[in-house]
Amino acid sequence: MTSLTTPQAAPAAGDRAERIERIRQAAYRVRRNALDMGEVQGQGYIGQALGVADVLATVYTDQLRYRPEDPHWPDRDRFLLSIGHYAIALYAALAEAGTIPLEELETYGSDDSRLPMSAMASYTPGVEISGGSLGHGLPVATGMALGLRHQGNGARVFNLLSDGELDEGSTWEAALACAHHGLDNVTAIVDVNALQADGPTAGVLRTEPVTDKWRAFGWHALRVDGNDVAALVDAFDELRAHRGSPSVLICDTRIGCGVPLLEGREKAHFMRVEAHEWQTARTQLEEGLAR
Repeated sequence: MTSLTTPQAAPAAGDRAERIERIRQAAYRVRRNALDMGEVQGQGYIGQALGVADVLATVYTDQLRYRPEDPHWPDRDRFLLSIGHYAIALYAALAEAGTIPLEELETYGSDDSRLPMSAMASYTPGVEISGGSLGHGLPVATGMALGLRHQGNGARVFNLLSDGELDEGSTWEAALACAHHGLDNVTAIVDVNALQADGPTAGVLRTEPVTDKWRAFGWHALRVDGNDVAALVDAFDELRAHRGSPSVLICDTRIGCGVPLLEGREKAHFMRVEAHEWQTARTQLEEGLAR
């Protein structure tokens, strides 16, 4: 895994086609790792992990500045996972990044594991905050970004949050504060998979038009297909170059993306997968990579 280690580093080396293929391969491994962890418990937030894999692969393979062997390196970019139940996806990405050993994924959700089902900074190397109670990630990102500015540190702060998290007032209070302080070292990433625990997001609390709302709050906002690696690369490159205000990338993703067996599940927020289905899921994932 190539990591970025210099202040204000450009994206990872290679022409655009090479970058896209490198990310695509990494996203496949993130999905495969998530399936392996999911099988340990037989259930979990597997659909979200498959859906957000392309986003995480782009961030960790191509954008984030970090040192796998030194998770507390002061000049690292910070990646904050607000949505703690996406931990299965983050662990898969951290294993791909080399921050945690690949073989440790077998302990996911088990007693005494460093990989609890909801991400906690006190347990896992590379996890910056304890997520789970939604609405906390962007406020913490705001404070971190202000602190880095006062220190003269050029590190960036990324915050992955969900469309359901946009229901939380604290998210929008932090959005106002970020814009007020001109924190262009903050990049929010919103996973719009149109589903939350209580049902379809639009039916729980309508948040559209999401892009217009962020822009009205003073953010530089882009919206892309979050399962299109080429679109993600172009968008992140644009956001990296932007100055003067915080940026947000709104990513429309598909629950279970890459595994048709799971994409069509009716109860997809917390998914049960039967013992005989795991190998089918892996086969479908491999077939998708070959296409």
